[in-house]
Amino acid sequence: MNAESAHIEALRALAASPAARGLADDAAVLDFGGDALVLTLDTVVEGVHFLPDDPPGDVAWKLVAVNVSDLAAKGADPVGCLYSHALGEDLWDTAFLAGLAEACAHFAIPLLGGDTVRMPKNAPRSFSLTALGRGPKGRPAPARGDAQPGDRLWVSGTIGDAGLGLAILTGARTAATGCAQVLARRYRRPEPSPALGRALAPLVNAMMDVSDGLLVDAARMARASDCAIGIAADAVPLSAEAREFTGDTLKSRLAAMTAGDDYCLLFSAPADRSERIREVAANLGRSLYAIGSVSAGQGVTLLHFGDPVPLPKRLGYEH
Repeated sequence: MNAESAHIEALRALAASPAARGLADDAAVLDFGGDALVLTLDTVVEGVHFLPDDPPGDVAWKLVAVNVSDLAAKGADPVGCLYSHALGEDLWDTAFLAGLAEACAHFAIPLLGGDTVRMPKNAPRSFSLTALGRGPKGRPAPARGDAQPGDRLWVSGTIGDAGLGLAILTGARTAATGCAQVLARRYRRPEPSPALGRALAPLVNAMMDVSDGLLVDAARMARASDCAIGIAADAVPLSAEAREFTGDTLKSRLAAMTAGDDYCLLFSAPADRSERIREVAANLGRSLYAIGSVSAGQGVTLLHFGDPVPLPKRLGYEH
């Protein structure tokens, strides 16, 4: 168990309310007489979640987007947000606020309040945001722990683009200008879809977002659901830009599945709902991809064109 997991395990004794869902989900869900209030909080830290030279407007966008992604995973409509701002240089903060306004308008999540603090000189910037959402009417918000044997496993977007964007921005990789710009934008400006999460919520058994890497997040779903999840590496969607940049090999697919920052939905649903799920996606102009299945057992297994593949030692990002 790593330090982050051990700390969360210790916190579970404090988070005894049913709304906390055992700290095993993307968000807390408070029940108000059949209506669900969904709450989530994420923090972004310079040098950990964003680069020191990232444009401040993009940092603000990502702060909002990663929280909206958690709401989408619970099928919740954004209601509002609170945020904490570590004050720094005036021009940087002004550009950050412009990006915050843009992101809040784009995701229809009004700013309701928050806090400002002054950080020590040369300390890394740090920002936190709490997002509130209205859960599905008349039904529980989907949990990551409700996957059932026989379910089909899906993702709602391409995998690995943000990881490649980060590699390009840090100088670890180089790419043609057009390709680099697309991949860098997918790292800096994720595009979660609350409308898609809301539409899928009645059809899924389990749902969460992919933030730390497809494999590690699938492992978390399997653990929470006490089930086994099998993923077909060859079915995992890669963007045209990713294939142009790295080719389409098992190695490049494993790198994509462990990269993180995808902020798409990972969900399981009964196989007989597949057509309805595709219709929902088509009505919203979105693409969904079936990438595996749920069965009795534990853990994650990986196949590539039907052949078993050993899991990499590192499944994704962990603190």
